Amino acid sequence: MRDPQAADVVQKIFLLCASGKGPSQIARLLKREQILNPSNYYFKKYGVALTGLDTTRPFEWSETTVAKILEDEIYLGHTISLRYTTQSYKNKRRIERPETEWLRFEDTHEPLITKELWELVREVRRHKRKAPKKFEEPNLFSGLLYCADCGAPLRLHRTRTQTAHFYNNFKCSTYSNRGKDACSGHYIRESQLKAIVLDDLRRVTQFARQKENLLLRHVARQNSAQAKKEISLLQGELDKLRRREQELTALFKRLYEDNVLGRIPDEQYRILSAEYTQERTLLQEKIPQMAEQQEKLRDSIANAARFVERARQYSTITELTPELLRLFIDKIVIGERSAKYSRCAAQEVSIYYRDVGLLDTAEELDMENLLSDTAASA
Repeated sequence: MRDPQAADVVQKIFLLCASGKGPSQIARLLKREQILNPSNYYFKKYGVALTGLDTTRPFEWSETTVAKILEDEIYLGHTISLRYTTQSYKNKRRIERPETEWLRFEDTHEPLITKELWELVREVRRHKRKAPKKFEEPNLFSGLLYCADCGAPLRLHRTRTQTAHFYNNFKCSTYSNRGKDACSGHYIRESQLKAIVLDDLRRVTQFARQKENLLLRHVARQNSAQAKKEISLLQGELDKLRRREQELTALFKRLYEDNVLGRIPDEQYRILSAEYTQERTLLQEKIPQMAEQQEKLRDSIANAARFVERARQYSTITELTPELLRLFIDKIVIGERSAKYSRCAAQEVSIYYRDVGLLDTAEELDMENLLSDTAASA
């Protein structure tokens, strides 16, 4: 049965993470707000003492506890079995099995968080950088900015002036690390980027609310050819990976038989066995990732509808927040300025929105749909 109080805490933790806060920051915030940690909450509610219960510090949250909550699919409505085992029937100390041995059952109970929030948290945690120094504002665009030429992330450079927030800037990390022979700076001020992104986010979400059908048709037309091409390429890669996995299984079986029959020495068997096992482990990680990527491409129309729904929820956007950026934006690609060393020359900033990709101006979308309708009726 759903526990409303515990559900509120779990949802709070996921929302805090989605807004850019890390496990240690969340743990400190929960402590300040005097929220019982899981073991003390369970003890207070059911009178059962879990392992590690410390009633002298009921509001003490650890970074590890928060991280485990953020990684637990039970809150997504799934059940994971065979995750733990014991060393032997004598030693009952619990140890975690390899993830490949887990049994996963989806949608076994009511979820506490949405799949969208789960994916958003995964995205935030994947790009999470070290915590900013004292008195520094966190990097709002962490993990979102990329160089248009070399593809490397852009790095935030903070200035030490009274108006630091105005002069902070981003530069290509390849340029910063290896100099102008490797790439150019792709310099853009943080304040300029905030203004560009806020203006475009307002434009796109307003267009999505007011002209939903046009947006859905545009995305469907844009995705149909591109998605089919990408799905076909992914299928080819998946087929190759699966064939190789089958080959490795056969090779491993033959290798084992040769070792048992004395055709190859134990040392050679050990080396080859380790190599085959490592390659097979990598394949077992890569195949599900590519299959998931393929599934996302197939769901492009449904994804566009989700984007429209988010746009309805955020009808008034007054400022950028980490949560808002990651909710709507997949990545931002920064081009080089048209004139070298110029601070006012034109510079291309391409914003790729989650679920719908790169969108042109509302006027261009209108014209594109109009021309398409005219051609279809001709």
